[in-house]
Amino acid sequence: MKKHFFVAILIVLASCPVNTFSQVGAPTIVAGKNFAVVQTESGKVRGYTDHGIFIYKGIPYAHSERFMVPEKPKPWTGVRSSTTYGPVCPTDPTTTTNDEFEFAFQHDLGYSNEDCQSLNVWTQKINDGKKRPVMVWLHGGGFTAGSSIELPSYDGANLAKKGDVVVVSINHRLNVLGFLDMSAYGEKYKYSANAGLLDIVAALKWVKQNIAAFGGDPNNVTIFGQSGGGGKVTCMLDAPSAKGLFNKAIVESGSYVNEFMEASVSKKITAALLNELHLEPSQADSLQKIPYDVLNEAGKKALREVQKELKEAGKPIPGFGLGWGPVLDGSFLPYQPNTAEADAIGKNVPLMVGSTKNEFTPFNPTTRGITMEQAKAILEKRYGNKTDDYMAAVKAAYPNTVKPSDYTDIDFVMRPGVIHQANMKAAVPGAAPVYVYLFAWQSPVNDGMYKAMHCMDIAFEFDNIQRCREMTGGGKEAYALAAKMSQAWINFAKTGNPNANGLPNWPAYTAAKGYTMMFDIKCEARQHPTKALMEFAPQQ
Repeated sequence: MKKHFFVAILIVLASCPVNTFSQVGAPTIVAGKNFAVVQTESGKVRGYTDHGIFIYKGIPYAHSERFMVPEKPKPWTGVRSSTTYGPVCPTDPTTTTNDEFEFAFQHDLGYSNEDCQSLNVWTQKINDGKKRPVMVWLHGGGFTAGSSIELPSYDGANLAKKGDVVVVSINHRLNVLGFLDMSAYGEKYKYSANAGLLDIVAALKWVKQNIAAFGGDPNNVTIFGQSGGGGKVTCMLDAPSAKGLFNKAIVESGSYVNEFMEASVSKKITAALLNELHLEPSQADSLQKIPYDVLNEAGKKALREVQKELKEAGKPIPGFGLGWGPVLDGSFLPYQPNTAEADAIGKNVPLMVGSTKNEFTPFNPTTRGITMEQAKAILEKRYGNKTDDYMAAVKAAYPNTVKPSDYTDIDFVMRPGVIHQANMKAAVPGAAPVYVYLFAWQSPVNDGMYKAMHCMDIAFEFDNIQRCREMTGGGKEAYALAAKMSQAWINFAKTGNPNANGLPNWPAYTAAKGYTMMFDIKCEARQHPTKALMEFAPQQ
């Protein structure tokens, strides 16, 4: 009996993992009272390491009263623990989600507080005197929502590890808190219309003054952002006060900021908001104290009211509708984009700009799983007797087109903007180069419903396939493409040129040649790959 029991125990032990009964290796996370301490201008901060990467979260880079310009953070004594993310800017509450798409995105909404001006840092070494390229990430969500922690793809550890770069991500004021134009109600509100963008400048100034202690080079800073983050990058390129705070720029699926809101319109919105709250102009200061949810709702109603007024007057409304965003205030943003004066500000900054093949089209369930007959019926309603020409243009642009929905789900929102922004940059005499890309890789997850949708490419640029398996599938193809793309982003941050091992030669873009790097299973640089297709784009 005892013999049989002893044999059984041996069998169980033999089947258990070795680590169960052997000494466990060194911890992957290290944190402690006197560990990973860095001196900043405002005081000491303490982070931690994860697999050897130093990580700092929620470091204050500024503070401000509501609608006021950001000021340097208040100094602190002792060592500030900085191991968890700081608050995100208040936005509309999330009350429902789409299950299939939330599975892919895996949002982290964090916790909200108006005192949201904080940043996060990932780096290989600290206090070593080495000058690593710095990459500052500006999150998406338009100018209304989002945060630096919203998506798992935003995590900077893998990019820092692979490229020996310092990655920084920031939170800043959004929506009515970041873009309500109070300038008509007192000199102290002079810059309120672009307070959210002033926060970004304040963060870049913090990087300039403090990043050397985190192993970064304050004179080699790249700003990059996707969607609304890309729009913010464009704003920084046009802001005189941001000049010299960054050296390179990347706009990802965000080439839609072609015009800043006129101050006359932004002032109408504020007047309408006051009216909505039954406040007189002399009571404008009370907006600093009312609860955010009340202010937010009044702001949304004011936007709708002014949009209605503009429409009735036959005046133009931005393509995405009237919403919070950058204002042509004559000071922080003195010039409209694509003017000679604005182009001169960012003239010497190399630019990389691109979008994804499908962007927002996969979110439309009506084309999912359609037959070729159904696809042609949809296309004939759009293009009539030019349907065959359109389908030929799709096949020429994307030779791997197979599914019927591949003909209906082409992006015509972001790609035209990419081409326009690249053309404007390339046309400036003596300007730094611009490089253009198009992300066409198709996710296999959930029967391929995600395609190359909006935000799909971020995981590849950050080398975060493992973190984003629900979106990418985590297969060999995804890892191989991420290796190439993340290296291109790293190389661009280092030198202003994205050419990298594993990629074919990627020439700078010109309007005449139109070179575009196609990121797919097979990457290739093609001249004007979507030129014929873009002729079918709806007129903006």
